[in-house]
Amino acid sequence: MTSSEVRPDGKSSASVWRNRIIGGVALFVALVVTYLILAAFIPRWWAQRLAEMVNGSFAKGIGWGLLLGGLCTLIPLLLLLFAVLMWRKRAGKFLAGAAAVLAVLVAIPNLMTLTIVLGGNNAAHAGERILDVDAPAFRGACLVGAVLAVLFFLGAVYLATRRGMRRRKAAKENAAATGNTASATATTPDTTPTRHDHL
Repeated sequence: MTSSEVRPDGKSSASVWRNRIIGGVALFVALVVTYLILAAFIPRWWAQRLAEMVNGSFAKGIGWGLLLGGLCTLIPLLLLLFAVLMWRKRAGKFLAGAAAVLAVLVAIPNLMTLTIVLGGNNAAHAGERILDVDAPAFRGACLVGAVLAVLFFLGAVYLATRRGMRRRKAAKENAAATGNTASATATTPDTTPTRHDHL
């Protein structure tokens, strides 16, 4: 079909592609504008929320950092693993999509912390100054919690995979043993005496 041909719905291919390009450009501009607005707002706002929770206490900074860093890393990883496992099952794509969206939502606190740590704009620098004064030890504890969560996740996946491999191996061995027993029974001659043998 060339660009000048008319589609069954009455629209030409050229107009369809033009509309797609315009829609794509508009979506890209909207995403860029949204990013710029959020990048100027989120780091400072999130740092202020953390400062209110920690209130300058090292103990609270460590506690909240470990809690948010650990849970907001472990839970999204488990949800993403669930999404991968459910993808090929019946109604799995819907459940996988819902789990992926939920994983992103749960990870938002860590993502907002990353906008402060990795951001290079004025809002990120302002957020870093707020955390230095009012939320000491939070960023380091958050990193430690995230690393521990990843290690725990990897360990759980390793144990689950190893257990599954053992189960499959045991099932294969049982099936092979059952097959050997059945074949041996089928090839054993019947030595039961008949009536003609007694005669």
